[in-house]
Amino acid sequence: MEPINEITSVVTPLNQKNVDTDQIISKEFLKRIERTGFGKYLFYHWRFDANDEPIKDFVLNDERYKDSTILVAHDNFGCGSSREHAPWAILDYGFRVVIAPSYADIFYNNCMKNGILPITLSVDEVESLLSKDSYDVAVNLEAQTVTGEDGVVYSFDIDPYQKQMLLNGWDEISLTFQYDEQITAYEQRQKAL
Repeated sequence: MEPINEITSVVTPLNQKNVDTDQIISKEFLKRIERTGFGKYLFYHWRFDANDEPIKDFVLNDERYKDSTILVAHDNFGCGSSREHAPWAILDYGFRVVIAPSYADIFYNNCMKNGILPITLSVDEVESLLSKDSYDVAVNLEAQTVTGEDGVVYSFDIDPYQKQMLLNGWDEISLTFQYDEQITAYEQRQKAL
């Protein structure tokens, strides 16, 4: 995983509540076995019409947000089934941070395990971010802040363990590898018995 600390980007405002994982990545696109290649299917049925033509008024089809790495949504983001493909699609599309007032627990944890920073802000703070047009923010994980281009600062909480994992770009496997010498020594002792 890529470490996360400071990310500055225009926010992509997805002003939707209860966005479920089937809307994030629809079931017909779950045929791949690797974690990559899902970004092109992110919000597919919202982004494209029945003829696979872009729907002009959907936010991800707006050129202003083409290079955005921060997605802002509303309550209960990532609800529905527990498919890990949803964070894979978000990350593969290019988003490193999701900001919302609340998340489904499994989705939230899947984000953390896949290198996406899910930030929880209050409904009022999220609505403020959603109301601004082409608004840049700077996310600082170390300081646990989101700072708007107008100087407004929002603070967020994060579990210290998850914070260290994201700051270092670690997943559980890379964390285990930090104990490689001890594991090898243990295995050698077991062989000697």
